[in-house]
Amino acid sequence: MAKIGINIATGSLQQAEMIVGIDLGTTNSLVAIIHPESKQPVALKEFDNSSLVPSVVHFNEFGNAEVGEQAKLFLETDPANTIFSAKRLMGKSFNDLKENANFFTYKVIDDNADSLVKVQIGDRFYSPIELSSFILKELKNRAEHILKTPVSKAVITVPAYFNDAQRQATRDAGKLAGLDVLRIVNEPTAASLAYGMGLQKDEEKTIAVYDLGGGTFDVSILKIAGGIFEVLSTNGDTYLGGDDFDHAIMEFFLGQIGVPFHEINNDKSILQSLRLIAESAKKALSSADKFSAEWSGYNITITQQQFNDIIQPLVHRTIDCCAKALTDAKLTITDINAVIMVGGSTRVPLVKDSVSTFFGQSVNDSVNPDEVVALGAAVQADILAGNNKDFLLLDITPLSLGIETMGGLMDVLIPRNAKIPNKAGRQYTTQKDGQGSMRISVFQGERDLVQHNRKLAEFNFTGIPGMPAGMPKVEVTFLINADGILSVSAKELRSGVEQSIEVKPQYGLTDAEVENMLLDSITHAKADMAERALVEARTEGEQILDVTEKFIAKNTTLLTKAELIATGAAMQNLQMAITLNDKNLIQTKIEELNEISRPFAERAMDAAVSGALKGKKV
Repeated sequence: MAKIGINIATGSLQQAEMIVGIDLGTTNSLVAIIHPESKQPVALKEFDNSSLVPSVVHFNEFGNAEVGEQAKLFLETDPANTIFSAKRLMGKSFNDLKENANFFTYKVIDDNADSLVKVQIGDRFYSPIELSSFILKELKNRAEHILKTPVSKAVITVPAYFNDAQRQATRDAGKLAGLDVLRIVNEPTAASLAYGMGLQKDEEKTIAVYDLGGGTFDVSILKIAGGIFEVLSTNGDTYLGGDDFDHAIMEFFLGQIGVPFHEINNDKSILQSLRLIAESAKKALSSADKFSAEWSGYNITITQQQFNDIIQPLVHRTIDCCAKALTDAKLTITDINAVIMVGGSTRVPLVKDSVSTFFGQSVNDSVNPDEVVALGAAVQADILAGNNKDFLLLDITPLSLGIETMGGLMDVLIPRNAKIPNKAGRQYTTQKDGQGSMRISVFQGERDLVQHNRKLAEFNFTGIPGMPAGMPKVEVTFLINADGILSVSAKELRSGVEQSIEVKPQYGLTDAEVENMLLDSITHAKADMAERALVEARTEGEQILDVTEKFIAKNTTLLTKAELIATGAAMQNLQMAITLNDKNLIQTKIEELNEISRPFAERAMDAAVSGALKGKKV
């Protein structure tokens, strides 16, 4: 936290060392670098001349993962074991996703909790972090194969609206893939850098970044001043993208041949083959006036005008988002100096024309919209490598700062390489009924377990009002001032009780110690992640056992004898699993207990509701 030069914070980077820029996308991902000779950003391409790696992971019968084009083939034939759009799951609980749960063809675990989602493949359970790490690992291997040199450092981009948990999840995925993530950069910021915006010290601009990908849309309004990018507002729709254009074409084709959509809705193979034809039509209509093909013995055809008519409502939705983003930023169209187009779906002529008309100016689309974000990440990586001396780099934190949570886990509040000054906060709660205090232990380091990190300070937060477990809301806030001094405060939001502590800078860390801590975090990433997953599974298992026990004691009369016996057996099995070192077994036993208890939990809820409504008119 003391002001430490950029070379220490990034592990004494040598100019010769290759830092890559990564766009980890919902539909496709890619890697870019600054070309050592031309000094221009370039996307890395394999022999097939494509820079894009589909963000799809398929697990075969032996549980081995394959990523990209190979995995994409299984979307039709093995949808239950083929993961797409893992980015949508990052840092999310099932409660965040339940309205769109039918979007996923694989099993996203519903444990009726606010804990982070898990994906079940056979008898194994994966977190979104692990799934994303498979994609990042593939990108790392691909980069090493093309560059013929080891790649261990990266800048990774995320949407501007990603919250703290989603950004941390992205960092963790990078670490698990064997990458030291030097910086998480907002996608619109990266796109601006790719167009050379924000690289001049005296430059002042307000820009709009319109990003329409395969499955998501967002628009960001950015203010650039003196090399600093400030996000003024974001808007968008996380379930609107080029895939919806494909779907509109599919419905058009089915209408043309007189087959109702619901008739093929349950046949994944037929659906997928029609979707691929629709995708070809969309791409062709970016330049052609008409598209024709044969599908399942039918002749299907669509003109560009018909295509424009059916996607007009979808494009209009994106323009509505642009208007809202401007309103939120308290700006008008005349305040916007440039409009940048991002995402493959912006190639559609109607999209380009609509955005240009709305903002009253020509759009910037000369850089490949599929690659622009990764290219900007490469520009940022070059700055971090110290190759672009003209660009302002703010002081940054050399190591992550966080607190200890249940099971001795490190919960990062301010990640390493975050700019100084900085502020971050997160809410925690109690584990036991009537708990009146909470120990706040502050740690510095990159490992998942606090025992491997450096303790900086500790205080006992007292005066929490006696409430049932999970009721108090304790907000812990980290604030690093411009001098690098960290103050940590804790506040119980319901009662207003507050305490704080100041941690002095200069923790006596040498460059070599910082290097070793970073190296250890990468070397042990896989083991650390497995340990974290095991601790989290045990904690979840113990909480579910505790809740179930209390529930049965309170609602014994609502349960049949058979249910009581079955629940008791499931609880015993879970208790036994918790004592073993198998995360997947614990998750399986949690699922089994959830399945048994779900019917009578719903019955108890119905009884409670009907009791509450007795004698009342609804």
